[in-house]
Amino acid sequence: MKRVEAIGDLRAELDSRRAAGARVGFVPTMGYLHDGHVALMRSARAATDVVVASVFVNPLQFAAHEDLDDYPRDLGRDAVLAEEAGVDLLFTP
Repeated sequence: MKRVEAIGDLRAELDSRRAAGARVGFVPTMGYLHDGHVALMRSARAATDVVVASVFVNPLQFAAHEDLDDYPRDLGRDAVLAEEAGVDLLFTP
């Protein structure tokens, strides 16, 4: 599994694969993966040629009274689970 942080790098990876005829599956997450995320990744693996998962904690999804800093994060664990589920590219902007 390859980890990609910049959108331009992700586009470059996917453009070449799509040009070769690959179908791309995308699983967007806010990280702290659980069995539901893993099931989606495995489903994408079965249905497509290239699986991309994102881990992005979007501050816009938190209201003023919610604490973005308290949202659980464990990118190392997420990367292991994603790789075990068959993810090819982990996008972590």
